[in-house]
Amino acid sequence: MVLGTTSGAGKSWLATALCRWYARQGLKVAPFKAQNMSNHARVVATTGGVGEIGAAQYFQALAAHAVPEVRMNPVLLKPEANSGSQVVLLGQVNAELTNIPWRDRSETLWPFITESLDALRAENDVVVIEGAGSPAEINLMDRDIVNLRVAQYAQARCLLITDIDRGGAFAHLYGTWSLLAKADQALIHGFVLNKFRGDARLLSPAPEKLLTLTGVPTIATLPYWREHGLPEEDGLFDDRSQPFAQDARMVAIIAYPYASNLDEFEPLKKIPSLRVVWVRHLNQLSALTKNDWLILPGSKQTSADLSWLQEQGLAQAVQTHAQQGGAVLGICGGLQMLGQRMLDPHGVDGAAEGLGLLPLATEFSKIKTVRHAEVQFASLSGVWAALSGVKCRGYEIHQGHTHSPSGQAHEIIKDLAWQSASGAVLGLYLHGLFEDPSALTALFGIEVPTLDTVFEGLADALDRNIAPGFLKQLIA
Repeated sequence: MVLGTTSGAGKSWLATALCRWYARQGLKVAPFKAQNMSNHARVVATTGGVGEIGAAQYFQALAAHAVPEVRMNPVLLKPEANSGSQVVLLGQVNAELTNIPWRDRSETLWPFITESLDALRAENDVVVIEGAGSPAEINLMDRDIVNLRVAQYAQARCLLITDIDRGGAFAHLYGTWSLLAKADQALIHGFVLNKFRGDARLLSPAPEKLLTLTGVPTIATLPYWREHGLPEEDGLFDDRSQPFAQDARMVAIIAYPYASNLDEFEPLKKIPSLRVVWVRHLNQLSALTKNDWLILPGSKQTSADLSWLQEQGLAQAVQTHAQQGGAVLGICGGLQMLGQRMLDPHGVDGAAEGLGLLPLATEFSKIKTVRHAEVQFASLSGVWAALSGVKCRGYEIHQGHTHSPSGQAHEIIKDLAWQSASGAVLGLYLHGLFEDPSALTALFGIEVPTLDTVFEGLADALDRNIAPGFLKQLIA
């Protein structure tokens, strides 16, 4: 099990690397995270159909050469307001649990968690478990179902990882360990320092003193590695680190408060002819030209994000860019915003007037559409013409159903994609366009490293930085 001193310490990175490392030893491996909180979700297999899990466990399953499925992340919380989250249980939205205060859900959820974990342990040689946040959140311990309770239930051999780039790493490790009960301390088999810059020999004698204080060895010092290629579990990847050409096209992605599935844009970071920018303020678009792209990504709360877009002055900027012939792409919630109106008869999201860039109307439904999709684009015009006839795979996760009341919209893929008459604006429900090699080749004439290459690089990093034999000893 991988625990962390804080959120963002590197738990997902390390768990993914461990999945591939153990799979390379010829073992059958599966990932597991009891409860994830993220609006980055993927469509996976479930009994008799499909469901949702957190994107991190999806990638970990691929790293493990396993088929992603809902037992790997039995509980997914998708924030949709400052004080609330949609509860997805074994891949399906559970309205009853969504309406229960979070402190009262634990005992209801725990049997689903243990049943999923037991099944994965029975079917695999190794299960790599990821914790959440910190295991030493003393205000949450009485309701914990993702960290120490799971570790104790599985008697997992735990690694505790910390981000040394933030400073205070040894205090974080010792403080976290000290706040654990003795039975939980006994489960910690190694400390991991992540994101270190410089010569690791300069850290001495701190690891040795930590070993004296805790009895736990520091088993790895991982270097700061921006370009590992693994999408962020939640939030945005760091756009400041990417190299790009002098005349690179700006791809401006609007980062509204409830933006979702932002991990699907990670491949764009690897294309030197592009400069990817996360936009939160109008002044970030001051250098925007007609050659640049504006992208409205998915949203977990479309009407609220549209309102934010208008308050920031970004709605007008999107409309102006499209009217001047600049490329605008809306995906899922972004597509819904591009239409003329959003209707909400069931109180799911909120009614609103859209940006009016596509002659479409969206009606929100109580039933969520969750499925894989394999599509072929019809004929497109303008900047999106390169996608004409291209076949690609992706997935859908949405609660809106969109149509063209006037019949004027150019439907590129039935019920999935539409283009404006000018050709500048494209809206689609399909997630994963930029993860499909055929689409990337058509749009940019370039291939990017595959996810499998990324996973191999993560496992290689463990080989370079962890003492020989330790990882095998961990599962002996």
